[in-house]
Amino acid sequence: MEKTYVFGHHNPDTDAVGGAISLSYLKNKLGMDTEPRVLDEINKETEYVLNYFNVPVPNYLDNVKLQIKDIVYHKDYFMKSTDSIKKVYDFLVDKEITGLPIVDEDGKYVGLLTLKMILNHLFGENIKTLKTSYTNLLEVLEGSEVLRFNDEIEGEIVASGKSENINENTILITTNRPDVIGNVIDKGVKNIIVVGKEELDEDCIKKAKENKVNVIKTNHDTFHVLKLIGLANYTDVFCDKGEVTVVNENEYYNDFVDLSRKLRHNNYPIVDNDNKCLGLLRLTDLENVNKKHVILVDHNESAQSVTGLSQAEIVEVVDHHKLGDISTTLPINFRNMAVGSSNTIIYKLFGENNVKIPKDIAGVMLSGILSDTLILKSPTTTETDKKVVEELAKIADVDYEKYGFDMFRAGTSLEGKTQKEVVNTDIKTFSYDEETKYAVSQIFTLDFDSIKKDMESYISLIEEMKNENGFKFIVVAITDIIRNGSYFIFTESGKEVLEAGYGLKDIEQGVYLDDQVSRKKQVVPTLINGLNRIK
Repeated sequence: MEKTYVFGHHNPDTDAVGGAISLSYLKNKLGMDTEPRVLDEINKETEYVLNYFNVPVPNYLDNVKLQIKDIVYHKDYFMKSTDSIKKVYDFLVDKEITGLPIVDEDGKYVGLLTLKMILNHLFGENIKTLKTSYTNLLEVLEGSEVLRFNDEIEGEIVASGKSENINENTILITTNRPDVIGNVIDKGVKNIIVVGKEELDEDCIKKAKENKVNVIKTNHDTFHVLKLIGLANYTDVFCDKGEVTVVNENEYYNDFVDLSRKLRHNNYPIVDNDNKCLGLLRLTDLENVNKKHVILVDHNESAQSVTGLSQAEIVEVVDHHKLGDISTTLPINFRNMAVGSSNTIIYKLFGENNVKIPKDIAGVMLSGILSDTLILKSPTTTETDKKVVEELAKIADVDYEKYGFDMFRAGTSLEGKTQKEVVNTDIKTFSYDEETKYAVSQIFTLDFDSIKKDMESYISLIEEMKNENGFKFIVVAITDIIRNGSYFIFTESGKEVLEAGYGLKDIEQGVYLDDQVSRKKQVVPTLINGLNRIK
């Protein structure tokens, strides 16, 4: 079964992380194979939540780009360096391929043997030597075992008993002639191939046995044996060990396509990180891929999602934000509701599928709702959110108000964070049109003074971030859930947008706006209104 990754947006908040964990749990209960993931490090608030309910932090997901291992290539297409050339040749012809990786006894890649190499060796030159095994000779020559004293056979091929250079390194091919066989044994020959259909002379067998001579009998004639014997060589003898481009299974699809266009090869051995051969990739395999399966939680905009999303297969989306630019090639389950938290929707999914929510999952779901609704004080809060919070609080066995303030207190501490980490804790990117991208960061803290004293540094930082990322502007909302409002700092290019959106004049950095606590429902719509007015 294909594994499906479930994850929230970049710079994950508690709703995104809790939603990924809870939805993954639900899907697994329904028979899917899913795994929750995060796209960045979790924040202090989420860390507090997971520790409180003893839930492990999901693993990090770097990207979902297509990799070589996602291609349906020819897995397990390789042969050992001790297999015969004929065995490889027969495999190539049978599978209608032109090359095959060769591996050692541990499965590590050694080289590539192609049909062209085999034909060049067999027809382009006279094969005079042999390095193989007794077993390979039996198979290739369709012979029968007469005497075997050595598994390894290596030496010079001679097709006559009259040669003056016959010695222990000679591999003699001869007819069933007792005088010749007896003579070459006396000269020290250790390997004899007897051709023809006649039975071997018993005295010859006895003499060969006494001298520990390897003897093979084949019904083929000398001419055919000479044609076949070169195919008995080890694949290691002929294969290309240096010029072939080897591809790691973890390399990216697009990178390989670029490489193959330059090299124009047809066959690429695939290996793992230990150089163990996994199979053969041919260029025709590139059309058949298994995309990574993903479920998006708490977002549906590509700019907020994982790298390589366009190369993945989105199978489901659960979100409570406005519709973004995500598109799919096939129909999917898309659950979008106007509620304060993605976990509210996921709670509904548990009920619809009659799946019981355990205490720890209820805890992370509750935390996600409390976080996104500012303990039910945000204008995004609905009656549905309130009812779900009450139900989840019972299962999680907590006083949700007390727990919620403890959670925010743990999460809003800026101690130990750099200014860049503070701004990036919960920053989201938005697109107004094709040419206009902007970002809105939201910081929850009960101590605005700690930011105010370094206001100029924060402003310089977001101006730098704006230029580096090509944003039109950046706005940072520093939200105080006790006062139920937000302080705003902004890049110079964002001042006009804020003024136009909120109907204000000459606003200063750090301006406080009461009742502005929701980025989704208040800040972003106001910025869009401002952009509309100044366009």
